[in-house]
Amino acid sequence: MQQVTGEKPRLWGTSIVGFGSYRYVYDSGREGDAPLAGFSPRAQAPTLYVMAGFADAETLLAKRGKFKTGKACLYLKSLADVDQAVLAELITRSVEHLRKTHRAAA
Repeated sequence: MQQVTGEKPRLWGTSIVGFGSYRYVYDSGREGDAPLAGFSPRAQAPTLYVMAGFADAETLLAKRGKFKTGKACLYLKSLADVDQAVLAELITRSVEHLRKTHRAAA
């Protein structure tokens, strides 16, 4: 994630390691900052924070291995099941998409 974003890791909250940041704004006007990419070594499932919504996201997700999804996260069954090349492409495309569609956080 550091290689893809070009950003150093930093702690977001108590359990998310994030790389870079972007500013989001909801239709309601609520806004905030989030990491461009991140992960959390949660006990139930390692969690990756990436944004889908770019062309071919679903195709890449289908190739990635065993996982469940949330709004902007992937819950992995096991790191051993992860196709590293597909994961790197997913993170790269997610970061590119976020940088094109959102402004950088201050």
